Amino acid sequence: MSTRESTRARLLDATDEVVFAAGDATAPVDRILERAGVSPATLYRAYGSKEALVAAALDRRHAEWLEVWDAAIERARTDRDRLLAVFDALDDFRGRATGARWCAFLGTAAAYADPPPVLAAAVEQETASLRARLRLLAEPVAGPRTNAVADALALVFSGDLAMRLRDGAPQSAGTARTVAALVVDAPDRP
Repeated sequence: MSTRESTRARLLDATDEVVFAAGDATAPVDRILERAGVSPATLYRAYGSKEALVAAALDRRHAEWLEVWDAAIERARTDRDRLLAVFDALDDFRGRATGARWCAFLGTAAAYADPPPVLAAAVEQETASLRARLRLLAEPVAGPRTNAVADALALVFSGDLAMRLRDGAPQSAGTARTVAALVVDAPDRP
């Protein structure tokens, strides 16, 4: 028997709320089930395991993030602004109702020293996507320094996400965007 899409969505929503928005990557499956209002059998029929459910929620979050980032790129007028749009998108994404304490992917990676393959694959997909997109966007701006600039921007981006966990830290991507602009404008320094 298949699981209804509405039930799958409730499980994904509950995972997003409990694990990502609340920042509890190791939340017991019972909390997710209670929030979703479904039985353990429904979870296992739909996803096979808690880890597969979390991976599916990460995949959905990744798709949502890419839509927000694409919209920010589309609003940008120059190649430089398209490259830095990742930080504008981060501000946009943080302002959404599904915004999280910090990055769901970094949280998942931090919670598992040796993640199950399904979670490792979800985190790696997001990491590879971030790097590939930054390299593609950096090419017209940085030329031969594309890889160095893209790697530096990935570091600034990840650092901004991690800083959200510290009390009194800047809570806006504005600071990270300013640092990133310095990297873009002086590509020989990274």
